[in-house]
Amino acid sequence: MTFRASPWLLLFLCSLKLALSSSIAFADFSGRVVGVTDGDTIKVMHNSRAEKIRLHGIDCPEKGQPFGTKAKQFTSEMAFGKTVTVHVTDTDKYGRTVADVILPDGTSLNRELVKAGLAWWYGKYSGDATLGQLEAEARAARRGLWADPHPMPPWCWRKMEKGRGC
Repeated sequence: MTFRASPWLLLFLCSLKLALSSSIAFADFSGRVVGVTDGDTIKVMHNSRAEKIRLHGIDCPEKGQPFGTKAKQFTSEMAFGKTVTVHVTDTDKYGRTVADVILPDGTSLNRELVKAGLAWWYGKYSGDATLGQLEAEARAARRGLWADPHPMPPWCWRKMEKGRGC
């Protein structure tokens, strides 16, 4: 006698497998920060390897852009060598883990960068209204990059570097 699974059962099992693998892929973890690529990208030890983490919902100035070095220094001072908690939200098109990073004192690295005026709220990718409020406060206080009367968003900078307008 042979067993024949119904198409519905197969669909259910495939859906269950996908749901379980997605929840495992996006599991939070803690690890030591072993590298800072730039203001919004760090490397955190996870499963015995340095995993590249892109901070969710923000965009820091690029290297070579005003405040790019300052954003990287700020991230280094706040996180390098410390054990952080990584709340995974996604994986980006470059294969990086996208996450909110919580520092040992319980503060959000993502929010601290915006609060210091060293990152834009990337509203296109984040519905975190707190980031928007922190950006508005930093702008009003002319903190960090907001001291410049016409700061260029990094997404425009990247397009201009490729010869395209923003």
